[in-house]
Amino acid sequence: MSVRKLTVMALLVAIAVAGSMFVSIPTGIARAYPIQHAVNVVSAILLGPVPAVVIAFVTALVRIFTGTGSLLAIPGSVIGAFLAAIAYKYSHKAWLAGIGEIIGTGVIASLVAVPYAKILMGTSVTALFFMPAFLVSSTIGAVLGVIIAASLRNTVFAKHFQTI
Repeated sequence: MSVRKLTVMALLVAIAVAGSMFVSIPTGIARAYPIQHAVNVVSAILLGPVPAVVIAFVTALVRIFTGTGSLLAIPGSVIGAFLAAIAYKYSHKAWLAGIGEIIGTGVIASLVAVPYAKILMGTSVTALFFMPAFLVSSTIGAVLGVIIAASLRNTVFAKHFQTI
């Protein structure tokens, strides 16, 4: 992996972490952060599946350690980043990366969060507890991410990575 790619990955982690300090939707034991989902979509499009998942995971860890995210930040971001990147990799359509983020976070991660929260957080809730918040957050973030990726399309920055 090149120094340039690692630098961009670190920058995207920093944007996601900083964004979580300013934009959040309180939802009981979960906190919804649309900026994380926007970064997931942008990283999925610009960098591909492995870097997108690494960015999501590192961001989740930093947010957990700094108190701006709960343990739900891991499944809530990693699954969406993975599906967004896979959707983009095979379609080369930014809007499908957004849909991958919404399905990955809003649907799948909200289902994974139920046993995850029970085991790691001692909380018994149903999927319907997480799904509305995860869907709202990931939808707002996915739309933002697709818009940002589209605006980066013709920049020199984007030309160093995958084509948008």
